[in-house]
Amino acid sequence: MLICRTKEEIELLRESNLLVSRTLAEIAKHIAPGVTTKSLDRIAETFIRDHGAIPAFKGYNGFPATLCTSINEEVVHGIPSDYALKEGDIISVDCGVILNGYYGDGAFTFAVGEISSEVRKLLDYTRASLEEGTKEAVAGNRVGDISFAVQTKAESGGFSVVRELVGHGLGTKLHEPPEVPNFGKRGTGPKLLKGVVICIEPMINMGVKETLQKSDGWTIVTADGKPSAHFEYAVAVDIGKADVLTTFKYIDEVLNKK
Repeated sequence: MLICRTKEEIELLRESNLLVSRTLAEIAKHIAPGVTTKSLDRIAETFIRDHGAIPAFKGYNGFPATLCTSINEEVVHGIPSDYALKEGDIISVDCGVILNGYYGDGAFTFAVGEISSEVRKLLDYTRASLEEGTKEAVAGNRVGDISFAVQTKAESGGFSVVRELVGHGLGTKLHEPPEVPNFGKRGTGPKLLKGVVICIEPMINMGVKETLQKSDGWTIVTADGKPSAHFEYAVAVDIGKADVLTTFKYIDEVLNKK
């Protein structure tokens, strides 16, 4: 059953997701060679709590941290550690909060210093595939319309789409129906209704689409060790045009000053 949120609920979800957006922008200020992912995690937790919210991931199914920090070939669910970022790395930062009982969830993949043109293209296409998918999150469409748009854009750049991990509904729980795959056919899947809130989150690989799980029980990596990128929006389905609850504006402002 898809849950259609009221206007009031969507505004509460917008607040939660704007806090995620601002937290990711705060993290953007600190991403540089030599910085550990554990220190980024501490900054995020402090920022979230200072704004009256709770980190949504910490303790979720036993996850030990506020952020998922996934580097290079790590697709998602990387655990912050003493690893120090290096010039040329990429790092996906996935962040969740609970504010006023409603969840925020978003992700952005950052370049550490200068990255290769090939990796830059991966980031650009992954972010663009998110934008293309988001355009399809309108009432009357189906989940498969989003999936098809994401897949088409990603594969047009020569990249592959992870199959095992998907986007999801968002509300008073971190994961609600429906599942939102990043691959699929137009006109398939659940019908999108006004007020349904979903997370669209392309996970796109430079090489093969297959993934493996590391022995820590969390971190997902590409099977061939090539880089992967991940961007995520929370979106409220609306009539005519999707209502995007996340913004990358604050992140882009920080990155453009660097």
